[in-house]
Amino acid sequence: MNTDGLNATARTVRALSMDAIQKANSGHPGLPMGLAELGSLLYGEVLKHAPHDPDWIDRDRFVLSAGHGSMLLYSLLHLSGYKISLDDIKNFRQLGSKTPGHPEYRHSPGVETTTGPLGAGFSNAVGMAVAETMLAATFNTKDHRIIDHYTYALAGDGCMMEGLTSEAASLAGHLALGKLIVFYDSNKISIEGNTSLAFSEDVAARYRAYNWQVLESDAYDLEKIQSLIRQGQRETERPTLIIINSLIGKGSPAKAGTHGVHGAPLGEEEVLAARRELGIPEHQDFYVDPQAEDYFREKQPLWRQQYEQWQQLFRSWAEANPELKKLWDRNMSASGVDTQAGQGNTPVDPPSSLWENVQWPDFPVGESEATRKAGGAVLQKMAELLPNLVGGSADLAPSNNSEMKAHGHYSASERKGRNLHFGVREHAMGGVVNGIALHGGFRAYGATFLVFSDYMRPAIRLAALMGIPVIYLFTHDSIFVGEDGPTHQPVEHLAALRSIPRLSVLRPADSQETVEAWKMAIERRDGPTALILTRQKLGTFRKHDPDWAAGMRRGAYIVKEAEQEVETVILATGSEVNLALEALDKLAQSEPEKARKVRLLSVSEVNKLALLSTEERAELIPPGARILAVEAGSSYSWGLFVNDPADLLCLDDFGASGPGDQVARHMGLSAERLVELLSRKE
Repeated sequence: MNTDGLNATARTVRALSMDAIQKANSGHPGLPMGLAELGSLLYGEVLKHAPHDPDWIDRDRFVLSAGHGSMLLYSLLHLSGYKISLDDIKNFRQLGSKTPGHPEYRHSPGVETTTGPLGAGFSNAVGMAVAETMLAATFNTKDHRIIDHYTYALAGDGCMMEGLTSEAASLAGHLALGKLIVFYDSNKISIEGNTSLAFSEDVAARYRAYNWQVLESDAYDLEKIQSLIRQGQRETERPTLIIINSLIGKGSPAKAGTHGVHGAPLGEEEVLAARRELGIPEHQDFYVDPQAEDYFREKQPLWRQQYEQWQQLFRSWAEANPELKKLWDRNMSASGVDTQAGQGNTPVDPPSSLWENVQWPDFPVGESEATRKAGGAVLQKMAELLPNLVGGSADLAPSNNSEMKAHGHYSASERKGRNLHFGVREHAMGGVVNGIALHGGFRAYGATFLVFSDYMRPAIRLAALMGIPVIYLFTHDSIFVGEDGPTHQPVEHLAALRSIPRLSVLRPADSQETVEAWKMAIERRDGPTALILTRQKLGTFRKHDPDWAAGMRRGAYIVKEAEQEVETVILATGSEVNLALEALDKLAQSEPEKARKVRLLSVSEVNKLALLSTEERAELIPPGARILAVEAGSSYSWGLFVNDPADLLCLDDFGASGPGDQVARHMGLSAERLVELLSRKE
């Protein structure tokens, strides 16, 4: 261990952090100043990484769950040779900078995931550790261990308070993720003051109860910390929590150890005082200690040598295992995340090419099936086509139909299983599947009831922000859930999900549409998809548009065409397309002339329909036509299309307990009610 080099690095981290935050007049200097030594040790002595190739598949992952301490990460990425320049450091928190306020995936090289919402990074790290074990079990051989890396995360007091962290930690302990090592920055300070204001539990005891190895050290005893990390690496049956007792804002004479240094710049006078305290030239902004530069300069050839040795190992493995190499290429090219997978990563084929000559489950017109069951049948075929598809449910697999039946169950004793049991931990499930996707090599999905998407919303939002192709499978999508009552009957959830930018929300209207919705989810590479499926059976209907599958990809298509000039257009999604078809049959009997002037659209994706050009939308919704919208959910999404609230057949109140069809009629959601709206004179 080069103690002088590490101390110089720590001094530089403190200098860069306090200066960048002071210049921006915004940020959190406390964590990077308090943990400068730990960060220096990790990036200088512990991590297996390749700054010249940040996407190397067998690198160690480091996740800054306490994302507000981003200047710790940026300083170390700069010093260790990632493409973060000193000018980038000087532009901390400025528009367009590589150094945003909180770390952002694919925005800054070397950042593994977007963090900031506390606990999110912790749950992502659990997913990354799961992915490492899956890849290792699939591709390592007796003679070649091409996947062999650790996942490290840095969490703070705030992370430990968040319920998400508890969910994810419990799951990680149950799964015996021995290559997951988390550092807990126990500085006992939060924004409001000492953590004793709201937090007095025994964290170590809690994590031991979760089946974690728990170790502890002073933040400034580098030899002991290094020894504890090695102890964590030797532990194969439990994840490791290393409690780091630190002094927040160390180096600031007046503010160290106080909440004043947590989330605000030091101030110009205190910056000068800290420089004197740390032995930094008083009037030199953004000081970089020459010893720190020398230290990392000496590391570069060692890291490159380690990287090249792995490349040679990979080539030897590929030559000895051609069938595994084919599977590797297939998994990596189909993962949907831009991961450089060492040697032999193949170009990404157009996802639609996967569907050539595939025999999908047959759903004839006139038959009825719940789209959750149809989705389960499609999932079996997807599992066969995509060997890297992994996922599971929050203890609802039999109801979600989300199990890949022929592909085993992942556990502490079986790492090749592709079905994960998340338990009743929806938020952790969201974070873990995000982490699996971020790791590379897999397409990941998580399933639960639509009403419980509320528990997952923060993870869904982050997946959308990062643009990662996670699939969220939400069943039991409306008041037609029935007897479970209003606690389990979604109302506002479709509108809430549609409000998340970059999230594709697909609500298929029958089993045939469900096949296409699954294809669309797999084809998507630039963001997440939510599949919204029913509990109740829906009739598979005849579609007027012969190219209806392409229409789904545009957002909507014509299910039933008007026989005369279009006067009215019905917009419907999911189960309400069946309801609208029933209403049109009734209208044809009572007012046949009016029925001949109605066009029915199945709106697979509301947001896509809204984004069509004026010309494209006019092909579906003729200018001047009356527009009605029908959906078993909030009317909020439909104000984009319908001007008159009286033309909305939606639900803006909670449901009731009872059989689903009775609840729907009780709330006015029926074919008869739609006929009344259609019959109403303008």
